[in-house]
Amino acid sequence: MLLLPSLIVAKIGKGGAGSPGSAGGAGNTVRLGPAFTKLWLAGTASALGVGLATVATPLLIASRTDSPLTISAAQAVAWLPWLLFALPGGVLVDRVDRRRLMIWIDWARVALMTLLAAALVTGHAGIPLIYTVLFMVNAGEVVFRSASQAMIPAVVPREGLEKANGWLIGGVTVTQNMIAGPLGAALFVVAASIPYWGNAATYAVSAVLTTAVVGTYRGVPRPRRAGTAEMAEMAEIAGGAAAPPPKPERLRAVWSEMAEGFRWLIRQRLLRTMAVLIGLLNVTLTAALAVLVLLTKDRLHLGSVGYGALFTAMAVGSILGSALGDRLVRAVTATWTIRVGLIVEAAFHLVLATSLNAYVVGAAFFAFGIHGALWSIVANSLRQRLTPPEMFGRVGSTNLFIAAGGNCVGALLGGVVSAHFGLTATYWVAFVVAVAVAATTWPVFNRAAVAQAYAGDVSSASDASEASADSSADSSPDASAQPTVLADA
Repeated sequence: MLLLPSLIVAKIGKGGAGSPGSAGGAGNTVRLGPAFTKLWLAGTASALGVGLATVATPLLIASRTDSPLTISAAQAVAWLPWLLFALPGGVLVDRVDRRRLMIWIDWARVALMTLLAAALVTGHAGIPLIYTVLFMVNAGEVVFRSASQAMIPAVVPREGLEKANGWLIGGVTVTQNMIAGPLGAALFVVAASIPYWGNAATYAVSAVLTTAVVGTYRGVPRPRRAGTAEMAEMAEIAGGAAAPPPKPERLRAVWSEMAEGFRWLIRQRLLRTMAVLIGLLNVTLTAALAVLVLLTKDRLHLGSVGYGALFTAMAVGSILGSALGDRLVRAVTATWTIRVGLIVEAAFHLVLATSLNAYVVGAAFFAFGIHGALWSIVANSLRQRLTPPEMFGRVGSTNLFIAAGGNCVGALLGGVVSAHFGLTATYWVAFVVAVAVAATTWPVFNRAAVAQAYAGDVSSASDASEASADSSADSSPDASAQPTVLADA
């Protein structure tokens, strides 16, 4: 039986007896609503199709060439759009109706996947076509991801953001990371085109469900259209027919809007620190995973089944973290969710660097899955609470750009470090970096700053994170006297 998120309610404490960590408290019942349910179903269906194609594409390319360079180049083609289009895509998301943009992107991806599947059936799917479709689909995913994240605060009450983000992460984890892997490989064996037909179908389902969401979701109000008399007057002043701004002016406007989003993010210490922190830790995590297949073979003596089991353990942990995320964050506060996550991050790499026991490593992957889900919930909720609605796209896309940059660097770094200094060197470097990041960022996420951020006070949250009163905020004996982390603004 499929549980829909609109049927799940979250009880949010409101200070006093209902504050986090205290017993009792009536709380408020918050429904995520039918609009979020449609978006969740759309995203979950789309994630299943993405997972099918993600598994099938390396198999498809490997079936057409033995060149390691050609096969590995597919990863570069997939990541390149995230670096090229994340920032300008954020500008687009803030300029147009986000719902309509998502629908257009979905139908475009339906056409692209249908083209590739048909080419496979007719025997015309060469490497250039595969690369082209891969690049264009990922370019759409960059903008789609930014737009979908920007829509969540518009359809979900502020006090339900943790629950909503938990549902989104859980849905993607189940479909893309657990179901799609074995299913995509099995379908590919039957016929190489089937995973791509399936992906096209899931994009179509996503488009239909997103179309069913009622309303307009623009970041910036549409400017009033000038009347005929005004147009004539402007044309007369201009000395002729009114013309659109020249291309250099439009290009400068895009750069100006990207810079505006970047400057806003830089001024917010909590969000700035979280973005840089995730970028750095993505470098170490991607580097660690890039050589994990060698670690499991040479040190853990596991085969392909054992290698896959590690990721299954991580996915199970992620599902658990997604399901319990909002309750865990309320219980331990967002501050300690972040801080414990920093410890888990360092411990994960330490275990991989030192342990020869497959069960210990599997437990580390399970814990890391819980941590990853909780961090995503807190990071997304903080950003959605603090970012002005008209800047959701640009701020979100800047975070995507930083995260993708970390992934790209890490993918190269892992092989280079291991090749020159030994297999475990990558994990020792990752451990040292994680410890340094934890020590540097620990004071930033103090209880006062994070609680004010959850209450929606942007300026106070930034000021509090700069303050040096962290120890007094964390050591107060009266828990109920602290600002309620999930207090209603």
